[in-house]
Amino acid sequence: MNKLTKVGCSALCGSLAAISAANAGDLSVTGGAHVTYVSTGGTTTGNPFGMASAVTFKGSGELDNGWGWNFVIDETDTVAFSAARVNITMGGLGTIEFDHGNSGNGIAAYDNVLPTAWEEAHGAGLSGGVKTVLGVGSSDNVQYTLPTVLGTTVALTYAHDVGSADTADKSTGTGGAGNDTSRGYDMTIKMNPSLGTEILSGLNLYAGGSYIERYGNATVGLEDKMEAVGAVTYALGPVEVGAMWSGIYDGNDITSTAYHSYKNHGFGVAFNVNDDFSVSYGEYQTRKAGYNQTNVQSDEASRVVEVTSWQAAYTMGGASFRLADVKADNVLFTDADDQSATIVSMGLAF
Repeated sequence: MNKLTKVGCSALCGSLAAISAANAGDLSVTGGAHVTYVSTGGTTTGNPFGMASAVTFKGSGELDNGWGWNFVIDETDTVAFSAARVNITMGGLGTIEFDHGNSGNGIAAYDNVLPTAWEEAHGAGLSGGVKTVLGVGSSDNVQYTLPTVLGTTVALTYAHDVGSADTADKSTGTGGAGNDTSRGYDMTIKMNPSLGTEILSGLNLYAGGSYIERYGNATVGLEDKMEAVGAVTYALGPVEVGAMWSGIYDGNDITSTAYHSYKNHGFGVAFNVNDDFSVSYGEYQTRKAGYNQTNVQSDEASRVVEVTSWQAAYTMGGASFRLADVKADNVLFTDADDQSATIVSMGLAF
């Protein structure tokens, strides 16, 4: 009896081990810390030192049919949840991603693809209040990416309730008070039309559109929201240049005290001095439009925000040192409110 029990236990352990091995995946952890010093021209900054940290957990594995999967969860300071996503790569069928609102899907992925040594011109520490496209990227969404064919990648993104908070499993979620948006649909395309030539291998074209339904509340008077973006970048040797355009119509065509349209334009150029050191210059401009007779602003400057930035970055192993000089004109669409800032950054990655 004892012998039979022992044999049975050994067989069971063996099959459990086989099951465990078949379902085993890999888990990796990456992260880093970021320290900055900010000096703003003509204003009191208080403590100029700041710090941020982030940790990313990534699990991956493979299904019996050869499909791959991975799960990513991002955490910020004080181990606070930031975002999560699950990807299933289906071979020649493309990739499907379930995204927990990390602003990385849909047209948000192409809101600014200009070359830079460090950050976007408006993202280094002085935004000026410029507008960028977002689409459904900030809400729980599902994205299907078709296989890349002839250098062209197309992605379709859907959010069931734009603006709703991240929803836990086995539950539902709504946008809460003041949320008037409903379903949202994004489509993006990226093309690398190299045509087999070396001279065009560094050319990339980007385009995307977003359509977000509104509930049609007649009291509020909001129409459906639409956004679009297009960009082109070209790299040749150590130099990369790019330009982008985007537009936003927020549907607020009735409220007499608000603008409803924003047109954006950006330009950037980056130069890699060597493998460790790079410099760049970038600019980004937002112009608001669509005002009506009760809210006319004839002053051009009060309708335009422009941010320019010179940047430099040096990498030494797991450490990066960055410098940005940023200027913003007509901050928050206020005529003659011009500001400047110098940001010094040290990043440590593991």
